[in-house]
Amino acid sequence: MSHLYAIGLGSNRPHGRYGTPAQVVETALSELQPIAASGIIETAPIGPSLRTFANAAALIETKLSPPELLRHLKGIERHFGRRRGLRWGARVLDLDILLWSGGRWLSAGLSIPHPRLIERLFTLDPLGQIAPEWKIPRHGTVRQQLARLTRPRPVHRSGRRSGP
Repeated sequence: MSHLYAIGLGSNRPHGRYGTPAQVVETALSELQPIAASGIIETAPIGPSLRTFANAAALIETKLSPPELLRHLKGIERHFGRRRGLRWGARVLDLDILLWSGGRWLSAGLSIPHPRLIERLFTLDPLGQIAPEWKIPRHGTVRQQLARLTRPRPVHRSGRRSGP
């Protein structure tokens, strides 16, 4: 039985063979053989990294279970030179399972939907390009979560914005 997965891709380090972070993401997209892929966007880093990220999302269809797909994605990351290191640090390639057609999945080392999916514009924006109506369990659709993150917030007299 085939499953549909939404995969998030990111890179903020150039690669000697593949080139710039955007070219790394483009090459990784071709390896995933997606049935749909977003455009590549540039995003500001989160955490200690100072380098701009290239991000995209892809929809893939496979017979692999979520843990099997995670192992496959980690193998692709290693092929691109990904090494364990500083959390949120510079990386050649980061591949994350964002959603899957089976709904929720929870096991040691893997949670679907991705635990921070609804907080991150750099995942929701590309995902919204290719799967805006995909339902995020317990959170509505990708389109709704994207609108929640991008809607204007009222400004208080203190100059601070309200809300998340």
